[in-house]
Amino acid sequence: MNQNAVVVTNLEKRFGRFVAVNRVSFEVARGEVFGFLGPNGAGKSTTIRMLCGILAPSGGRGTVAGFDVRTQPEQIKANIGYMSQKFSLYQDLTVEENIDFFSGIYRLPREKKRERKDWVIEMAGLSGHRHSLAAVLSGGWKQRLALGCAILHEPPIIFLDEPTSGVDPISRRQFWDLIYDLSGRGVTVFVTTHYMDEAEYCNRLGLIYRGELIALGTPHELKVELATTTEAAGNAVVSDAARQSPPTPSALPTLEDVFVARIEAHDRMEQPEAEVQR
Repeated sequence: MNQNAVVVTNLEKRFGRFVAVNRVSFEVARGEVFGFLGPNGAGKSTTIRMLCGILAPSGGRGTVAGFDVRTQPEQIKANIGYMSQKFSLYQDLTVEENIDFFSGIYRLPREKKRERKDWVIEMAGLSGHRHSLAAVLSGGWKQRLALGCAILHEPPIIFLDEPTSGVDPISRRQFWDLIYDLSGRGVTVFVTTHYMDEAEYCNRLGLIYRGELIALGTPHELKVELATTTEAAGNAVVSDAARQSPPTPSALPTLEDVFVARIEAHDRMEQPEAEVQR
């Protein structure tokens, strides 16, 4: 059996003359927590939309859960969970009504529906709020409820698009505990985030910038690579921020140093005539 849940080779998406995703290649192992990072407009959401079967690629190829992103988008949708930064909930429905709605979308059998509803409510800590409107829930409760609705059908892969945006630190930590629990049970988690502390929680990271994948590896590997390159090049590629506060000899750069340095290096090498959507 293929041990990779996601395989992408030279995946590309063009909108007219602009390239939103430029020949991106990577693999995500089954049960892995894969972090996908990049500034706004870098191509994160476009890539996710292609992987979720929502947007057809302009070039390259890829598979998700063994299904082809070009020819089998409906099979992909049936085998993934998706949660956006807006929590993907209907604010004018109650907790139970939201769960019932998504149960219908995923066509859960009647005998399974009650079991999964009870699991979501317990997982989200909403036992006393079954009949509360989603609109009145706190950010942390909405977050956990949205995650529960996204995985009602127990998909092998879930895509989380900035799921902790605007949520307090304690709720973020609790949410990541849930992610680790899912990963421990073999679920593949593909997550985008702007928080560097959350990036540290991922097994591996991919950094996309101006449509190109400019870094790929574990958090530790990326830090060691920057430290080694910086030492060899006499600080030629380290970021301005890192130069102002260089790490001690025994310390590694931060992930923020890594990403800023990679982006600065990419900008120095970029051809001025390149047409890339920002």
